[in-house]
Amino acid sequence: MAAKSHLRNNNPLVISVSTNDALSACLENIGKLLVRKHIYFVPFRQDNPITKPNSLVFDSKYIENTLEYALDREQIQPIIL
Repeated sequence: MAAKSHLRNNNPLVISVSTNDALSACLENIGKLLVRKHIYFVPFRQDNPITKPNSLVFDSKYIENTLEYALDREQIQPIIL
């Protein structure tokens, strides 16, 4: 409800992805969010390609910069590390 309200008021929403099935079942939904207005992602990378081939995890060192960029209505780049 908070995220929906935030978007309804055209405020930036920052998302940090951390999931074991991002490159399988969740990929379509992540792709839909990547192109939405006012949604910004903390840069993420594949967690462990050998033991978790479908897993993505955000990089916590980019949280503060992502928030600053989002307030300026920009997506920090690169988004995929």
